[in-house]
Amino acid sequence: MIRLILGGDKSGKSDFGLQCLYEGVSPALLLATGQAQDFTFGQQILDHRLARIPEIPVKETGIELPRLLEKSILEYRSILIDSLDFWVFACHEQWEEAQQALLHSLSLVPDEIQVTIVSCEAGLGPIAASSQVRQFVRRLGALNQAVAAVSDEVCLMVAGLPLYVKKA
Repeated sequence: MIRLILGGDKSGKSDFGLQCLYEGVSPALLLATGQAQDFTFGQQILDHRLARIPEIPVKETGIELPRLLEKSILEYRSILIDSLDFWVFACHEQWEEAQQALLHSLSLVPDEIQVTIVSCEAGLGPIAASSQVRQFVRRLGALNQAVAAVSDEVCLMVAGLPLYVKKA
């Protein structure tokens, strides 16, 4: 079962993703894609780490998300990927191959394994003036659409409330 949780910054998507992970079958794993590039984000990562149940292992993925997901579905029953937007940042020039690899990895998820994926729903605001930001928003939007297409459930978080777009 694949679940995609979308939302804006501070919409409650990571908290809802953790709740889904905690309610899933053990053993559970968190695949974290974000890496601190500045003090503020480092503090946010620390806050998330302190809020989690310490018994659930965390693996930092970088661009290796597809490979780690394939390995993890053999060992864990519930997996949380938080979040696709930071993974898109990590992919850079390998974007096309990385996106195809992730979609292939998701196609290998058995029905009895719960994979919850968190991602920002980008592009709801004004069009960015920077070509780099536009490229990122377009890549993330295309990835979100592709992942939503293979997901059993899609949820949009608004002000901490889940709105189901696609229900299993």
